[in-house]
Amino acid sequence: MKTSSGLLQLLKEDLDCVFERDPAARNRMEVLLTYPGLHAIIAHRISHSLWKRHLRFAARWLSYFIRMFTQIDIHPGATIGRRFFIDHGCGVVIGETAEVGNDVTLYHGVTLGGVSWNPGKRHPTLCDGVMVGAGAKILGPVTIGRQARVGANSVVIHDIPESMTVVGIPGRVVVPEGQRRQLQRGIDLDHHLMPDPVGRAIGALLGRIDDLEAQLVMLKLGQASDGRDVVEAGTPEPNRTFTVH
Repeated sequence: MKTSSGLLQLLKEDLDCVFERDPAARNRMEVLLTYPGLHAIIAHRISHSLWKRHLRFAARWLSYFIRMFTQIDIHPGATIGRRFFIDHGCGVVIGETAEVGNDVTLYHGVTLGGVSWNPGKRHPTLCDGVMVGAGAKILGPVTIGRQARVGANSVVIHDIPESMTVVGIPGRVVVPEGQRRQLQRGIDLDHHLMPDPVGRAIGALLGRIDDLEAQLVMLKLGQASDGRDVVEAGTPEPNRTFTVH
């Protein structure tokens, strides 16, 4: 009875957190019936409970069944914390030894995958409050620190410190320590405000090219000015007529 009550509380929190992170959510009935991310997490809560009771085939069958309808593949062995939200959801894959903390948000196309066939811990760990953008891949037994953000389509293969932003392939931390985001409350959903290190590098190169071109123009003007000075100082001008006495 206690276990059942605990499961229902988890599912209630999963439902409630949708309204905190998706402005399109209008009412409970709509979310409960039309959100595949919620369906996937409900099924996972049940299949994970079966998995811990060593009812492995039943757990895998339920996981397989719900994947056909949601296009979300969560292994029943994965450990997922409270208030977990998958937005849109299509293409999300979460491996067997993945560990997800509380208040984590994933967008569509995210993979928490492994890079080894060896048994044991081979999938990522996402700490509390992590946000992973659409299409991102987090591979291997890496740890993503609390409140970190992973940019869309990034590939993360190394540990990420807490409260940092990661973008690119491979993923790179692009926000220095002095500019870490200080969240006042709730979950940071500004995943569109990702720094663009490649764009900044190209911008710096273009600025440098402009500087060099300006210096080249000044150099040419200086050379032209020096040439006129030589003429005025003593070089006979063409077509000048001299009279001999």
